[in-house]
Amino acid sequence: MPHALISLVDGPVLTAADDGFADEVAPHNRAVTNAPDVAVGATSTQDVVAAVRWAAEQGVPLAVLATGHGATRPVTSGVLLTTRRLDAVSLDPQAGVATIGAGARWTDVIPVADEHGLTPVPGSSTNVGVVGYLLGGGLGPFARSHGFSSDRIESLTVVTGTGEVVEASADEHPDLFWALRGGKVGLGVVTQVRLRLTSIPELYAGSLFFDAEDVEAVLRGWLAWTSTADAVTTTSAAILAFPDIDPIPPFLRGRTVLNLRVARPGDESAGAAATAPLRALAPAFLDTVGVLPVARSAEIHNDPVNPGPSWVRGIMLGHGDDDLARTWLGLVGPGTGSPFVAAELRHVAGAAGDEAPGSSAVAGRSAAFVASLVAAGPQLGSAAPAAAEAVAQALAPWTAPELNPNFAGSAAAVWDPATAERLAGVRTTYDPAGLFG
Repeated sequence: MPHALISLVDGPVLTAADDGFADEVAPHNRAVTNAPDVAVGATSTQDVVAAVRWAAEQGVPLAVLATGHGATRPVTSGVLLTTRRLDAVSLDPQAGVATIGAGARWTDVIPVADEHGLTPVPGSSTNVGVVGYLLGGGLGPFARSHGFSSDRIESLTVVTGTGEVVEASADEHPDLFWALRGGKVGLGVVTQVRLRLTSIPELYAGSLFFDAEDVEAVLRGWLAWTSTADAVTTTSAAILAFPDIDPIPPFLRGRTVLNLRVARPGDESAGAAATAPLRALAPAFLDTVGVLPVARSAEIHNDPVNPGPSWVRGIMLGHGDDDLARTWLGLVGPGTGSPFVAAELRHVAGAAGDEAPGSSAVAGRSAAFVASLVAAGPQLGSAAPAAAEAVAQALAPWTAPELNPNFAGSAAAVWDPATAERLAGVRTTYDPAGLFG
């Protein structure tokens, strides 16, 4: 037991022999089992400083776990620092800036902002951790209208690999500020972020569900429609294979459907006009698209909120066309025996590409689509990785040269060579011993 560490932090310090250790180190993705030598539950920035300095003195690696939605590889040694207790959220309504702790989820931020007619620009799941999402860039259901969420970061409080607390902003430590907006890992432990909010007074959004026999027509029609879609409408098309289990609503159990997700800031009449061509593609057996309070944006995708095992792989695409639709359907469409419970194509670009290249470390500004493959349950073994690799190879003609870390899943994130080189330099500056791996 690291007795010296216990005396240095206010939060729990646990090893595998202690009650509560398994819960402390468990990520949201239960396909990953963490087994560090010691877990530290941070309750303050000073707890983080103490854990970082202790790990550095011991010469052991340190990893960070917030909500664990993005967990893909287990932590098997060293220190696992959990930040879920750092979940405080405060708001300066005059400045329109929220101060958000490292353990907060979007569900902690949205109600606070909504009281003042403001909103963050969250991901498709508001159950994920804010900081982890932002460090990867953050590209959600408002991608085309509002771009990458990390572009709205004002500053961050960071504990470096040497245990120093620094404020990273455009004026202080600008190299670290550049890297943290999209560089994701290996740069320090962020304990707080100050995020500029926005106002979306009206939102037309929801989902259209189509039967298996209409999947091909709708997917082809949707991809054709994206070539002329207005700049503020963000959509995605997901082929969903619902298992026949109790948590699934009875009318969806055992069915394969196409779920077309829509988000368009603006009034109802403009939203209805913009999405009318999508409704005309085929009869939807469920249509929830309409006026939706922005605080309920999680209802657009309705991602699961309970912990469970999953496996994910993403691919960013430079363009889409009817050949892409044909290839995608042949690999993951109804009747293919695909092992994926969800195979989604997201239409992005728009405002996501508005910032100047190189303004931050974000990867994927040039992508037009994101392809995501999700497996769950018994398909987490060899079936999903092998099938995903086959999909990745087949999509090579459309694949973009970058892969954003938030979408990479089991694959490795890819930055352009200049960004990758610059990131490596910043990591060396702020973590010279490679404490964060």
